[in-house]
Amino acid sequence: MRERITKVLKAINLYSDDARELIMGTFAQESRFRYTKQIGGGPALGFCQMEPDTFNDIVINYLNYKQELKERIIKVTKSLCAADLENNIELMVAMTRVHYLRIPEKLPDHNDIEAMGRYWKKYYNTHLGKGKVEEFVANYKRYCL
Repeated sequence: MRERITKVLKAINLYSDDARELIMGTFAQESRFRYTKQIGGGPALGFCQMEPDTFNDIVINYLNYKQELKERIIKVTKSLCAADLENNIELMVAMTRVHYLRIPEKLPDHNDIEAMGRYWKKYYNTHLGKGKVEEFVANYKRYCL
């Protein structure tokens, strides 16, 4: 999976080791690289478990103002439809990266798993989510190392 994420990030011109590992950790925490539909019948899709409302907000309020990036993403993913998150790994990677791209705070260092966990919790799972930094760290170590 790491190689596939790298390939997508380079193709959309948003690669860094920090971004790649944060996406790896996000996928490990959100879905264990296994679930592409939210357990319990919720709306979230893909290894990133992104909700369609979040996806559409990114497209409408960010990508529609970043045409070059939007075009690169469409070229790589062949889609910009939330429903395609369920089966399109390239789209999962691209949209997770853009979700984090919108955050003004610098990405955490990829060698600091706890910092990645805190960043994920604050900006992806948020204070409203049930996820815990400790779970992120444990899942990163289990699925990514």
